[in-house]
Amino acid sequence: MQVLLVEDDALLGAGLRAALQKSGFAVTWIKDGVAALDLLDAQEFVAMILDLGLPKVSGADVIRTLRTKGNAMPILVLTAADSMRNKVACLEMGADDFLTKTVEMEELVARLRALVRRSGHQSGVMRSGSLRLDLEKHTLTKNGEQVRVSKLEFSALRALMEAAGKVLTRGQLEQSMYGWKSHVDSNAVEVHIHNLRAKIGSTSLQTVRGIGYTLVATHEE
Repeated sequence: MQVLLVEDDALLGAGLRAALQKSGFAVTWIKDGVAALDLLDAQEFVAMILDLGLPKVSGADVIRTLRTKGNAMPILVLTAADSMRNKVACLEMGADDFLTKTVEMEELVARLRALVRRSGHQSGVMRSGSLRLDLEKHTLTKNGEQVRVSKLEFSALRALMEAAGKVLTRGQLEQSMYGWKSHVDSNAVEVHIHNLRAKIGSTSLQTVRGIGYTLVATHEE
């Protein structure tokens, strides 16, 4: 599941991203409020972890802007400001939960999963026809038999399952697989899609010419 992390502290951001990825989340890490709002206009996430003390646009203004636009995505505020007053203020602005930066990673992951569940997204296992993707174990099965996939193939398939029958462009898949890395081979997505299609079947993973790729639920291949 795609989670947006907005944190300007390089060390903390790297640690959070690693912990969340280890727990089965696909993480896009942004370091300022303007970039976060721009990205949220173009892409959907199941939840956001948000620092308040951001450059350019504050975390508080990010929350206000999103809620004004009617975006109901769960927001977990993560801040160094540990006070009841700050917590109440965040919740009144529209945040869904509040944690301080001294929180243990296990609690943060548990609270994030709870927010995702309450929003209607199911964590843990994703299904599409005969395919079953376990987000915690990082395994894929087809018709009950395990299929070996690489980390990038897993990320691509997860993005396609989250899209629920929609067509994803090459750029969208690239972002899901690589995040915001600046150096990605021009044909990298196509290579991984080719390999993934060979493993799950060409009927399941289809190319929409001139647009991108889509996953079709099939029970046998």
